[in-house]
Amino acid sequence: MTGFINRGLLIDGKGHLLGRLATVVAKQLLQGQRVIVVRCEEINISGHFYRNKLKYLAFLRKRTNTKPARGPFHLRAPSRIFWRTVRGMLPHKTKRGAKALSLLKCYEGRPSPYDQRKAMVVPSCLRLIKLAPNRKHCLLGRLSHEVGWKYQGIVKELEEKRIKRGRVRTEEIKAWRKRRQAAIKRAHEKYGKEMEEYENTIRSYGYAVV
Repeated sequence: MTGFINRGLLIDGKGHLLGRLATVVAKQLLQGQRVIVVRCEEINISGHFYRNKLKYLAFLRKRTNTKPARGPFHLRAPSRIFWRTVRGMLPHKTKRGAKALSLLKCYEGRPSPYDQRKAMVVPSCLRLIKLAPNRKHCLLGRLSHEVGWKYQGIVKELEEKRIKRGRVRTEEIKAWRKRRQAAIKRAHEKYGKEMEEYENTIRSYGYAVV
């Protein structure tokens, strides 16, 4: 992983294995690093979908007999399932563990302002690298949807809008860079001889002239 980042590590959860990513995130949290995980609905779980669903349905049956409101609490959103997975890897009942857990933020999709930042991936946790091609896997978002998460369609719609906005923004940046290069070229053609003397002076002091 990279060094300490003040504004927090931004990790794109898409294509990562749930347990492997959780271990890396937990280690960073214990070292005091803020971590933001986006697109939790695209996290992968190894194993067949039906098998993972049976395991989660068995978890839903676990409760306090005398008063179920006491827990355990069955979180269904992908971001909260990932948060709970990381919590299980931290000593969250101590001050140190509670402080580490408070540094973690998880989201479905890529809400603002994280849609404007460049997200990173963790190669040691990617399914394409760490899971054999013939092994079954499923998406955390699909599992959540099957056990009661109600916002799969809304998140998908918002993600499509975000990707569309990103493409428009990319085209605008490309057009701006093209106009800038054209303007620089015209300036060199018009004022090249006049500027050559000044550029030579700047080069003589050891500076590069672009």
